[in-house]
Amino acid sequence: MKTNNTIQFSNKIITIPILFVFTIWLVYWVEIYFDLNFTKFGVLPRKLTGLRGVFLSPFIHSDISHLFNNSIPLGVLLSALIYFYQKVYLNILFIGGVLTGVLTWVIAREAYHIGASGIVYLLFSFVFFSGIIKKQYQLVAVSLIVIFLYGSMIWYVLPIKEGVSWEGHLSGLLVGLLFAILYKNKGIVKEKFQFPETEFDLLFDEEGNFNPPQLSEVEEEEV
Repeated sequence: MKTNNTIQFSNKIITIPILFVFTIWLVYWVEIYFDLNFTKFGVLPRKLTGLRGVFLSPFIHSDISHLFNNSIPLGVLLSALIYFYQKVYLNILFIGGVLTGVLTWVIAREAYHIGASGIVYLLFSFVFFSGIIKKQYQLVAVSLIVIFLYGSMIWYVLPIKEGVSWEGHLSGLLVGLLFAILYKNKGIVKEKFQFPETEFDLLFDEEGNFNPPQLSEVEEEEV
């Protein structure tokens, strides 16, 4: 299997996270400025109208604290995703985001679930588990940084705080793990060390049988 371990910087590594974060702040500003409430557009489990929240809820936040707490990890983790997985990041972000929303719709309590935290947990889970599964030093380093910066997030997949959608967090974590397994051969992978070929190797054929060059062949080479 041929893999490409080179990483190339692209403007989208910066522009896409900034655009995403800017959008969720813009939506919140529209709510405040026009005295609106978009909560009803969140995920409402097991209700047909609640399915619209699968696509809309990541852009809706309850207050400035909720918005701020999601903005920084969203920007950092999305940049890491695009940087290391430039060929598949759209699948992880959009398909993974939809699956996270759908799973929340299936398992969550009957309440409106809003916020980009499901996406944050999706990215967190994918980047962390992908680095561990691949055993690639760059991704392992990213995984350690992620767990150091946002390791406390793991506790919020449990119902330890009232008013927090732990079901959305858990959905993102599970979907991220699933994608890390599915894409274990995508992006950069651990390179297998190959010994350089020597003259001794030329004494054997491709099947490993001893096959030294004939004398005539050696003489022809020396003439």
